[in-house]
Formats: sequence, structure tokens, C-alpha cells
Amino acid sequence: MKLSIVIPCFNELDSIEKVVQAVTEAPGPDREIIIVDDFSTDGTREILQQKIDGKLARVIYLDVNQGKGAALRAGFTEAQNEIVIVQDADLEYDPSEYPVLIEPIISEKADVVYGSRFMGHRPHRVLYFWHRVGNGVLTLLSNMFTNLNLTDMETGYKAFRREIIQAIDIEENRFGFEPEITAKIAKGNYRIYEVGISYFGRTYMEGKKIGWKDGIWAIWCIVKYNLFR
Repeated sequence: MKLSIVIPCFNELDSIEKVVQAVTEAPGPDREIIIVDDFSTDGTREILQQKIDGKLARVIYLDVNQGKGAALRAGFTEAQNEIVIVQDADLEYDPSEYPVLIEPIISEKADVVYGSRFMGHRPHRVLYFWHRVGNGVLTLLSNMFTNLNLTDMETGYKAFRREIIQAIDIEENRFGFEPEITAKIAKGNYRIYEVGISYFGRTYMEGKKIGWKDGIWAIWCIVKYNLFR
């Protein structure tokens, strides 16, 4: 099985070249790299055009900033290989762990795999207490509606069989993608696995973008996509 690595990107000037190199050098099957630039304004787009597009990756340029969900929607549409992996452009998630993430799919046990930051023995950067509480609350609330027993619904590291993710109508443009996709995957009765991953989180000074307003919206998305979709 080959991989399609979809990288949503917005204003990641300091990390975009590093993440592409890390994805290129990561162990695992052959892969295509699809970067979706969500109308970056910090010089990221110029780096993509001059150094990466057509050389190391295929780049999709959005005409207006819409958010992570919109970027992923565009990237998933272009994926051509059997397994699709979401790879954030900030290197909070380690591409060297692709074999761990996709093993349940390769072994024909899973259709979808979530990389959990809260299980296993891999290293985790120690950061914000209230973020951890918020992640726990959102995961618990999502599990109550979906009847899943996930430990990390909000993880940015997910792998899908291509035919599954391309068949799902993704409606959310921003970070509501995580609860939306979880609700729709649960309704599809797909085989879902979790694997423990490492996590090298960023501070807000280092470029972290998600905030408390996104948490409030995630609660609405949990209710919306479980009860009204």
C-alpha cells in the first residue's frame, strides 16, 4: 500500500521546509506529498512556489484563507494512494512514526487509525494544563454521542483508507473537522484503531493557532454532527 500525505499549511514559514524533508525521509511505503496552502501571507507561499512545488510535493493554493478543514477537504480530493495521512505542517507530530500509525490498516485490521497523544510510552512535550482538560472534555463528550472509547478525539494525526475519507462530505472549514469526521466515521461503522504517538506541541509564541473559541465550536460540532446529520 502507498501513502498520500496531506499537509494543510497556513503561515508556517519556519517549519514548512523541515516538515517536507521529514515526510520525504520518513520510513514506510512510497508516498505522494500534497500540501494545501491556505493563503499564507508570511512568505510560506513563496517558499512553496520556489523550492517545493513540483519538486518535492504537489501544492494546492487556496485563493482565500478558510481553515484547516477546508484545506484538508481540498487535499483529500487530490489523494491517489491507498492510505491517506493527515500531517500538520508544524512538526508537532513526527513523520518517523508513519509505520506505527498505518500498521493496523496494513495488517487489514482497521479502516481508520487515530494517533493518540495520551496512550503509550512515547515522549510528550509538557505544555498547557487547561488544553489537556479541554481535550479530555471534548473527547469524553464525543464518545458519549458516538459510543466510541477514544482517548484523543482531537488528535491531528489520523490515517484513513482513501475510499473512506473521499466518500465523506466534510463540511467544517476550521478545527471543527476533528469532531465532524469522528461523528461521521462512527456512523459509518468502520473499524477504528488508536495507536500511541509522541507529541511535540508548540506554545502560542511558537505559532500554535487553536484557541478556546475553537473548543466552544467543537462542542457545537459534536452535537450537530451526531444528532442532526
